[in-house]
Amino acid sequence: MTRSVIAVYPGTFDPITLGHEDMLRRAAQLFDQIIVAVAAGHHKKTLFSLEERIEMAREATQAYPGVQIESFSGLICDFVVARGAKVMVRGVRGVTDFDYELQLAGMNRSLMPDVETVFMPPNEKYQFISSTLVREIAMLGGEVDKFVSAGVFDRLMDKVRPAARS
Repeated sequence: MTRSVIAVYPGTFDPITLGHEDMLRRAAQLFDQIIVAVAAGHHKKTLFSLEERIEMAREATQAYPGVQIESFSGLICDFVVARGAKVMVRGVRGVTDFDYELQLAGMNRSLMPDVETVFMPPNEKYQFISSTLVREIAMLGGEVDKFVSAGVFDRLMDKVRPAARS
């Protein structure tokens, strides 16, 4: 019996970074299908609109078969169960991430006992990258081209250049 394993990789992806892309590349080798679940971000003020974040994620993942991009709002557990996923992929950069992610995994397990959370450490060259830091550095005029793909970099510069002029 062949079983197809669907994994969900949720996040705000504001913007999607090379660290996210690395996680997806590696997760695509482990699971039959990965759904990148882009959060509407009701709890965060995002730099990019939901549509822009979805578009950037699609561009960044077009080389990976089996990866699809969808948006969600509300509880991630409802999204995961509705898609028939059996795994949630979460990146952990360090102890602080792990502590937070472990709490989320425990709560998610109580809400969806048939779904496993898989923690993946990033490649060491991406370990320090976060979307928040990339946005802040870009807004302050710093160099972020080594943290995001070329397409994301162009969109990011289009967003922050007007802010830098103000």
